[in-house]
Amino acid sequence: MAENKIRIGADGIDAEAIVRKIRERADARRAAGEFDREELARAERYNLSTVKDDADFFDRYIACLKLISTVDINDFEIIERRARFAGILKRFKKGIWSVLKFYTYHLWSQQNQVNGVFNAAIELVAKRDSEQLKKMQARIDELEERLAALESRK
Repeated sequence: MAENKIRIGADGIDAEAIVRKIRERADARRAAGEFDREELARAERYNLSTVKDDADFFDRYIACLKLISTVDINDFEIIERRARFAGILKRFKKGIWSVLKFYTYHLWSQQNQVNGVFNAAIELVAKRDSEQLKKMQARIDELEERLAALESRK
């Protein structure tokens, strides 16, 4: 484990315990699959000032859009951090969630459909443009060869 570089200058605060708890929670979240978006993390390292290849950047960007455009509609655990009245507050929050769940899921599913359509449209336009660019480049190459042939006859 890496050395703890966090210093807290208050009495009764154990920085080591806080760091340990943060690491344990991050490990648990990683094990639950919350940090499995490595493609997104890689793409975030690429910004416009560092990208050398537009095609590579665009492919990574599209892959990231696919990963992040889906709204997670899975149920979640309701946690109450306040100790006082925790049971009552948790039951109250669960009651509110049970009433709103249907509407929320309906909205999320519609949003996922819209996001999916936009992703498909972006991919179609990108594919079309890529094919057109390849055709134009092939035509330019052909014309340059013809021009070079004509110039060599002189």
